[in-house]
Amino acid sequence: MKSPIGSNTHKVTYLAALISSMLAMNTALAQEDASELDSLDDNSKVESIQITGSRVARDGYDTPAPVTIMTEDDINAFSPGSVAEFVNTLPSVTGSSTASTSSGSLSNGASGIAALNLRALGTGRTLVLFDGQRNVVSASTGQVDTNTFPQSLIKNVEVVTGGASSVYGSDAISGVVNFILDKEYVGFKSQVEYGETTYGDRENGKVVLTYGTELADGAGHLLLSGEYYSANGIHYTTRDWAEKGFVGMINPDTSEGSPFFLVDENIGISNYTPGGMIASGPMYGTYFGVDGAVNQLAFGDVSGQWMQGGDWEYSTSGMLGTNSLAADEERNNMFARLSYMFGETEVYLQGSYAEYEGLSYYINPTSKGVTIYADNAFLPDSVATQMADQGLDSFSLNTSNVDMPASGANNIRDTLRIVLGANGEFEAGGKFFNWDAYYQHGKTKTDEHMTPTFNNERLTLATDAVLDPQSGEIVCRSTLSDPSNGCVALNRFGVGVASDEALDYVLGRPRREQEFIQNVAAINFNTGDFEGWAGPISIAFGAEYRKEEMDGYVDSQYSSGWKYGNYKVTQGDYDVIEGYIETLVPLTDDLDFNGAVRYTDYSTSGGVTTWKAGLTYQPIEDVTLRLTKSKDIRAPNLSELYAAGTARSNSVTINGESVPMVQNLQGNPNVAPEEADSLGLGVILRPSFLENFSAAIDYYEVEIDGIISFVTADTTAEFCVEFAVQKYCDNMIYDDSGTLQTINLLYDNLNVMTAKGVDYDLTYSFDLADIFDDAPGAFKLRFLATNYLESITDNGVTAIDEAGSNASSTPDWKYRATVTYDIEDLTLNLTARGVSDGVLSNAYIECTSSCPESVAPNYTINDNSVDGEVLFDLYAAKTFNFSDDSEAEFYLTIRNLFDTDPQMVAFPAFQGSENRPGYLETNRGLYDVLGRQFKVGFRVQM
Repeated sequence: MKSPIGSNTHKVTYLAALISSMLAMNTALAQEDASELDSLDDNSKVESIQITGSRVARDGYDTPAPVTIMTEDDINAFSPGSVAEFVNTLPSVTGSSTASTSSGSLSNGASGIAALNLRALGTGRTLVLFDGQRNVVSASTGQVDTNTFPQSLIKNVEVVTGGASSVYGSDAISGVVNFILDKEYVGFKSQVEYGETTYGDRENGKVVLTYGTELADGAGHLLLSGEYYSANGIHYTTRDWAEKGFVGMINPDTSEGSPFFLVDENIGISNYTPGGMIASGPMYGTYFGVDGAVNQLAFGDVSGQWMQGGDWEYSTSGMLGTNSLAADEERNNMFARLSYMFGETEVYLQGSYAEYEGLSYYINPTSKGVTIYADNAFLPDSVATQMADQGLDSFSLNTSNVDMPASGANNIRDTLRIVLGANGEFEAGGKFFNWDAYYQHGKTKTDEHMTPTFNNERLTLATDAVLDPQSGEIVCRSTLSDPSNGCVALNRFGVGVASDEALDYVLGRPRREQEFIQNVAAINFNTGDFEGWAGPISIAFGAEYRKEEMDGYVDSQYSSGWKYGNYKVTQGDYDVIEGYIETLVPLTDDLDFNGAVRYTDYSTSGGVTTWKAGLTYQPIEDVTLRLTKSKDIRAPNLSELYAAGTARSNSVTINGESVPMVQNLQGNPNVAPEEADSLGLGVILRPSFLENFSAAIDYYEVEIDGIISFVTADTTAEFCVEFAVQKYCDNMIYDDSGTLQTINLLYDNLNVMTAKGVDYDLTYSFDLADIFDDAPGAFKLRFLATNYLESITDNGVTAIDEAGSNASSTPDWKYRATVTYDIEDLTLNLTARGVSDGVLSNAYIECTSSCPESVAPNYTINDNSVDGEVLFDLYAAKTFNFSDDSEAEFYLTIRNLFDTDPQMVAFPAFQGSENRPGYLETNRGLYDVLGRQFKVGFRVQM
């Protein structure tokens, strides 16, 4: 993938775009169109407002479901590369997938996707809408990549936290994130932005052009938008805080009363080195360094594959930085919308095209248990002599293959979306109805490329190098009997010893092409024209048809035999027919009922009914109480139904040792939808004695039955070895020699998930002159927080509450507070965002001595704590008005103002993973890993 931002040429390109925007503004100043300004009527008809929490519409109505609304100004103050970056800072959004955090999603093609996750219930349980409409998925896992949305035309982001399947259909178990399009925009605006970190990396830039105009004396409207964004990745690089060897290992001290897990610094890998180490036998610990130099590893306190002290820094050094700190990203978005009024009916045609390319590295590809024979031609003489003296005909080599590139994904996605729709109003039976209907066709085409990774068979052949008795050259042993097999001998003994020709032979780039197609037809009606005993009754009803399908192509050579990738083609489709009705009924002057029911018929699993019932009660003008109860669903996605078998190379922990294997995950066409029961209780405060203050406090609880999931390979091994559950042992496939080969996994309706918490949304705005006479400017304060009280997945064997675990996505508290000060043409914004102190796991028992017996999952540990953190972001913008209808804005954003390092998270639960040393020693979903980031930009609007 190209990485253009860092080059001088492309920095000049951004400067040229900046100058072009200024010239365009000056041109517009000379060509003011008064008629266009006259068309903007401040006294235009005020329509009832509909927000995402409900399909019924009424002015001044508070929905029973809490809705957080973030405006374009809120988004601008964060200056995100994509709007998803901003949404992920909201406390109710946690555990989302980003281009950088999804680098390990190789075989399923999801690497690089920015998918949102409400309340840590999973990206598949958060429904993402664009202007109230569904979007074609970006992977078989059902995730919608928000990078495909036209960022510059988003005027609001509305987040509904609570079950909404009866209103919007499947997937809305945890809620809905709706990106609202500014369909009425008139004018021209452009944006040019450049940024980088305080370390001089992660160079990124954005250019946006947007145009909107009325046509045919206001009967028509045209919107056009184009955006280019690019960001350089950070690869093979670590920050200082990530080099401390802060790891959780099985405690080498096994004396009675000692904790099972030891969390400390100076811990590294003990059983491989960058250039290879003899892993057993009388030569154990002999390793090969630069140019094949032979050394002896100094072992520290060893436990399994880890050790504390000794040469831990060197043994781990080949893995540091091989998991990308940030992904390369390049994005192009184009959007157009043309609408025209025919009487009271608006007809529109809307189209968008988005292209995304991302590159990220998952990890360096380790090899363990490589058999090296005594006659290997690359063996250093001293080692060959030792083997001969000791009568050894072979040894076992473990290596992190530092001469090979890290394995990762270079994925390209093209998403085309076309919508033909109409809306209007009509009268029937003396009642006025609003209606809208649309047909949408969406298609995502993916070109999924692995970065170079090794082929297992070729690597084995190339490693077995011998001297050709005829020529005296080093060749593959297999070449002696098959001279035309193309094998090129590979030196595995040291750093900087592998030849380019040998690497070209063993490495390849597995590739898969996939296509996802979505067709949707929907029609909706609503009216508030029915008179009830306590006020107007509103009704909304409608129907929708949707078909999802996928297909793909993989060359047979890329479907098996590789360290990573092993792509398979998943084919399948399903269709959905559904209808709903929703009503808002005033029961008294102060009490409203909001209810909805939806029937959905899936071609794969049959019919299911979802519903919600909610009340809003205003006992006094200052206080509104709300309650909602709902039944929601999530239907299986294409991968869960039809995955042909995702063969992923990985490792599991067995008796404290990391054991390599292939994880084979398959779909299940018989899997049924998940069903969720949700309850919400809330209060809205708008005290009359404190003008412009409002507060919403909402308690939620949700229980999901029949979670569509699979028992992970780690859990399968644990349940088999630790708990002797035979059905899990049956999924572990060994060869005749007793070596683990494959762990078979299957999607099914397995678990129960429960979550509880409280959301807070407080806003207060005031003019400074209200406090100090004649003081200029106005303040706006906003505080958002989520208190995660419970987050449990019950898999039938264990049920661990992860609320308060900073190793998971649900700390006790996640919060975001902003202070905005506007004074004439200057805007200053300071944002504090953070998480509270927490633990590694609520299942662990912290002790340093006299510890009780450690029984899974209640392991004892010396330090179970993880510190919280608060980060500060600063935004400053200066506006220059050039005329009544044109202005320019220069802005500066500093994210992580004080360059705060992330808190260390030891992740002892993953201590067996052979690749663990390459991962960051923190939870990158909760903590900032890039450090201080600067962005400067220029916006023009006319």
